[in-house]
Amino acid sequence: MKPKFEIVLLDEVWELFDILDEKAKEKIIYNIDKSKYFNDPELFKKLEDEIWEFRTKYNRMYYRLFSFWDKTDKTESLVIATHGIIKKTDKIPRAEIEKAKAIMKLYYEQKNKQK
Repeated sequence: MKPKFEIVLLDEVWELFDILDEKAKEKIIYNIDKSKYFNDPELFKKLEDEIWEFRTKYNRMYYRLFSFWDKTDKTESLVIATHGIIKKTDKIPRAEIEKAKAIMKLYYEQKNKQK
């Protein structure tokens, strides 16, 4: 089965992975991989406008990776994961959505400069 999209993890996601224990990291990566093949809003869902999130609940903690779609290349759909947070509740802080939007804007500015 072919994945529906490819995923790029930006530096802040890798920085989050550096502080996680191995089991939590494995669960997040497993859920990200699963979301490439199956449409499951428990794993990957739209928050608002162009911002989406990968969701993982593991050991009573919520792990969120904020992301957006880059469909500028007509042959391949990319999902860019901007950064992540660890929460004990299900509520998403507004500041994290705004941060994802700012990273998305910067991403497209840098991408357009490279053309």
